[in-house]
Amino acid sequence: MKVAGFDWDRGNWPKCGKHGLSQADIEYVLQADPMVMVDPHRGEPRMRAIGRTRAGRYVFLVLMMRKINGRMLIRPISARPMHEKEIAHYEGSSS
Repeated sequence: MKVAGFDWDRGNWPKCGKHGLSQADIEYVLQADPMVMVDPHRGEPRMRAIGRTRAGRYVFLVLMMRKINGRMLIRPISARPMHEKEIAHYEGSSS
């Protein structure tokens, strides 16, 4: 699936940015081959992604794919730095 960009607005950006991550950080993680899995959310189909920022900070993201005006976009729903236990688990599963 070819992704054309990101879907940012006043609905998702404040929720994603409140944990000290920039839009550039979040976009970098999602473009840098993160570990992606299905999110068990019961509404719209969502995914979870785990990866690192350019500075090496581990990030946990929830996102969905949206087709807007014929373009497939990634819509980040939430983003936060990972906790030490999560990082240890991720490092153990990715080796």
